[in-house]
Amino acid sequence: MNITEPAPGIHFVQGPASNWVIVRDAPPSPDERGYLLIDGGYPADRDLVLESIRQIGLEPADAKAMLITHGHVDHTGSAAYFSRTFGTPILCSPEELAHVQGKEKHQVTFGQVIIRAWRPRVFRWLLHVIKAKALQAEPATRAEAWTPERLQSLPGQPEAILLPGHTPGNAAILIPGAQTIAVGDTFASDHPISTQSGPQMLHRMYHSDPETALAAARSLSTIQANVILPGHGPALHMSLAEAVAALRT
Repeated sequence: MNITEPAPGIHFVQGPASNWVIVRDAPPSPDERGYLLIDGGYPADRDLVLESIRQIGLEPADAKAMLITHGHVDHTGSAAYFSRTFGTPILCSPEELAHVQGKEKHQVTFGQVIIRAWRPRVFRWLLHVIKAKALQAEPATRAEAWTPERLQSLPGQPEAILLPGHTPGNAAILIPGAQTIAVGDTFASDHPISTQSGPQMLHRMYHSDPETALAAARSLSTIQANVILPGHGPALHMSLAEAVAALRT
């Protein structure tokens, strides 16, 4: 786990194979301990998520909400725990709600992975997925759909940008005041099965609709942000227009 602060009040945590983001108002008021969590790693990352929050001087119970960019288990792994233990609101796009609640499934299949498992990188990634307890993931059954008004009441005053294709309700989270955007898996800067680094689309097998996912990623070129926080790989310090122009497909 590696914690950085690429923008004031924005703490970016690179986990073993998936990332999450902690947002606090900057500078925080002396009596304000609340924060916003974006995504939550794999199920086995839960203790790391809790530790990362405490390392920056916050308490897990003080989360104002957890925003889920999309319902894959490497991003929702801590959501049910936070909901059950601390009463943390779990929020996602209306189009992704059934996925996050476990009523639908938009996940890479075992068959898609196993036919590629002869590749060393894919095989190692598959082993990590199993060790990360992806197969025991618990859905966040009490998740709710966000509204623009509810998002605006949270630390950082986030704005959601719907980007279907990776999953039907995949979204990015823009923190306008910090010129920072959490793009989830809309695109990555690295991935365990990739041989490249820098802005890149995930392998086609991870997307429910690869063509729509690519079009959605390219649509971000008009959004103003110069710190990009992907769900996989390190932070990118460049404009979205530059990242989209350099996007490997």
